[in-house]
Amino acid sequence: MTDHLNPLQSLKEGHWFKLICGASFQHLPAVRSLTLAYTLAGADCIDVAADPAVIAAVREALQVAAELAQDAQARGFGKKGKLPLLMVSLNDGEDPHFRKAKINYTECPPNCHRPCEKICPAQAIKFSNKPELFSGVISEKCYGCGRCIPICPYEKIYTNSYVIKPEAIAPLILSTGVDAIEIHTQIGRLTEFQRLWQAISPWVEQLQLVAISCPDGEGMIDYLHTLYDAIATHKFTLIWQTDGRPMSGDIGDGTTTAAVKLGQKVLAANLPGYVQLAGGTNNYTVAKLKAMGLLRGWGDGAMGNSESPRPQGVGIRGKWGEDFTPPPHHPTTPSYISGVAYGSYARVLLSPILEELEVREVNDTSVKTTVRLEDEPELLWQAVGLAHSLVSQLKSQQ
Repeated sequence: MTDHLNPLQSLKEGHWFKLICGASFQHLPAVRSLTLAYTLAGADCIDVAADPAVIAAVREALQVAAELAQDAQARGFGKKGKLPLLMVSLNDGEDPHFRKAKINYTECPPNCHRPCEKICPAQAIKFSNKPELFSGVISEKCYGCGRCIPICPYEKIYTNSYVIKPEAIAPLILSTGVDAIEIHTQIGRLTEFQRLWQAISPWVEQLQLVAISCPDGEGMIDYLHTLYDAIATHKFTLIWQTDGRPMSGDIGDGTTTAAVKLGQKVLAANLPGYVQLAGGTNNYTVAKLKAMGLLRGWGDGAMGNSESPRPQGVGIRGKWGEDFTPPPHHPTTPSYISGVAYGSYARVLLSPILEELEVREVNDTSVKTTVRLEDEPELLWQAVGLAHSLVSQLKSQQ
């Protein structure tokens, strides 16, 4: 049975589970349902778009989850203790997680077999033969995976990217009760990162956690060391998110290889903080981590005894010199992967339930305009069961 107590304790003990709803995913009913199901299944963190409407939907779902916690325990899901942390994602520059696909459907040939519609994992692309009905990309459902772009035979699909404005961040943190932030950055964007960090730094210590996500590339470890030097004076729990193969976990088991490989690379760098996988994570990830001894309690691990922490600060550059004792607010650096974040795979896993919920909403002739997941107990507990099948892979080792 999943025993979920304190999210940060889960991180410390190596069984942290994060649900990624998507930095660009703004479909409120789906975000709400995903949050509810994965919270009752034992998730430690819900990562969403920095959008007040999305945040409000998540907070509402968390309240419902608190009310249903006892029922979840009775059904064997074991949701008890603190609710998951609410995290919002920010970016310091152009990033594939912060974009939307666009289609000028009037230019699409009528005989096109529309492979974009078939490949979209979010069902965000829709075509209608009736001109009065909508055709194109449903913006709030698109989370920017980009799979539709190369598959279009007529090259009619493009994307619009956006960057979160720093001046909008502080009010967001202060007014919505956000617990954590994740900053998406890329190698070579130190100036942009520092500009963003300066804008949010007055409020950082109100947060419980900060995560930094960076894809692999030449000079990545040096870049992460430099980022650590820039933020080390603040008090917060720090996660390094290894974005192995972004937004690909639902494609197939093999996508998790890039996430695990990058996780090993960041572990070897001995950066203070915790290492959490993302980007290509799926149903195969935990089994692979266990087989490689990279989860606490499963073998000796690639970095030595996985029960013992690595020495902090080995090889860290910056104002403390090569060998130093970091400030006490920075955690002992574990020698194992501390958690896994699931995005596209976690969403697709529950897509049959979300689709059925939409069908029932369309067929509902009552006054209600929205059918909520908790209003359909059969679907609710099916969704929690599916979510639990993923969450329990990490939690079962407790």
